[in-house]
Amino acid sequence: MTPATDRPNTPAPERFRPVPARPRLIATDLDGTLLRDDKTVSDRTVTALAAAERAGIEVFFVTGRPARWMDVVSAHVHGHGLAICANGAAVVDLHQGGLPVEVRPLATDRALAIVEALREAAPGTSFAVERSGGIFYEPQYPPFHLDPGAIVAPAEKLLHDGFAHADMPVLKLLAHHPELAPDDFLQLARSVAGAHGDFTRSSPSALLEVSGLGVSKASTLARCCAERGISASEVVAFGDMPNDLEMLMWAGTSYAMANAHPDVLAATTHRTGANTEDGVAVVIERMLAG
Repeated sequence: MTPATDRPNTPAPERFRPVPARPRLIATDLDGTLLRDDKTVSDRTVTALAAAERAGIEVFFVTGRPARWMDVVSAHVHGHGLAICANGAAVVDLHQGGLPVEVRPLATDRALAIVEALREAAPGTSFAVERSGGIFYEPQYPPFHLDPGAIVAPAEKLLHDGFAHADMPVLKLLAHHPELAPDDFLQLARSVAGAHGDFTRSSPSALLEVSGLGVSKASTLARCCAERGISASEVVAFGDMPNDLEMLMWAGTSYAMANAHPDVLAATTHRTGANTEDGVAVVIERMLAG
């Protein structure tokens, strides 16, 4: 495998500029980044993560996944045991089975305003509501095979104060359109409802993820780093999709996977191999080798 590089067509010395030998924190996305396409963590990556922790570098998994989908990496988080889930809406303790440490919810009135705006601007949109205790979705929404038995009802009912699980904070609102191109749907949603929430996406389909205003992987990671006295310049981040953009732009050193979305490739300072090629592990190995 070739070493991680900067943007194409830059002079050779710049392309192979070394990463900081000892950052204080590594922040990595999971799907399409750390995980292989079969949603597993390779032995090489497990070894690299453990080596980083032994070297005194904290590792944070920063993902759009809910806490209940974190079993795939829960055995590989050391030290603090924390992970940032739901695009920054929750910080959870993986040593305690995903117990929430901090929640940054989307207000239900904001979520209802988004539903109303998207129903009008993009007919055919269906919705799901990701709460701290599970996901609930509309009949037309593509079902989650990992979440059998979820309550199915119109979004307005799922967000109503009288809903059976209304005491669980809303972490994300998800919006799916069966026909629009993913990036076109994202742009449209931001234009008609961006005043009510932060919109992003991580799926290859037209599936949007909506958090509370100001809530993102970047803002929650920045809070976690500030608690540890770690500055952005001491962070190395990895990602592949638009929901990683703010985090990658905030971190002092950022890596786009070879399989990354074009916007991520354009925004990052470095490149590494694809998620199927252990791209994160390659950089950590180089980092620890100095």
